[in-house]
Amino acid sequence: MSRIGKKPITVPAGVEINISGHSVSIKGPKGSLRREFPPEVKIAKEKDHLQCSIPEESEKPVRAKYGLVRSLLANMVQGVTKGYTRELEVVGLGYKVKAEGTKVTFNIGYSHPVTFEPPKDVTLKVEPGVKTPGGLDVAARVVVTGIDKEKVGQVAADIRGIKPPCHYKGTGIRYAGEKVRIKEGKKLAA
Repeated sequence: MSRIGKKPITVPAGVEINISGHSVSIKGPKGSLRREFPPEVKIAKEKDHLQCSIPEESEKPVRAKYGLVRSLLANMVQGVTKGYTRELEVVGLGYKVKAEGTKVTFNIGYSHPVTFEPPKDVTLKVEPGVKTPGGLDVAARVVVTGIDKEKVGQVAADIRGIKPPCHYKGTGIRYAGEKVRIKEGKKLAA
């Protein structure tokens, strides 16, 4: 049995949970989320917490879903109460990032600007760059926020995929705090 699946999920005050069959909808101060779960895992709401359970002699695929369902429920509860953020740093000389309404335009060394539009429940905020303690010149910071952890992470990965960090110069888009290993260039024979 999964040790994660056995843990109860505490539900803070102001969060409304509705369980109907295999779907769970959670409504909180930041918004509401709804998700379908596998029918093998039973979800029960008790006084101030949620509990997941599976039959004692379950097959391996069912046991594998047990901890996953509990983690997804915990992420939903945290999302509607606190929300999720992911920060990205744009590193490179002359790189520019500009917010235009909900869209963000990246000028990052390509012959054309790249425009990125997030899904409707994810917001992007552009902050001016700073010099990091490691001596790295950050042109801009992009903050991705939302209530769905999966969407926030996917949007951050899509933005990073526009121009991943280069392992020779260190330029590109990286997660805040991400360590990029800089390779040594070719040596010229004398």
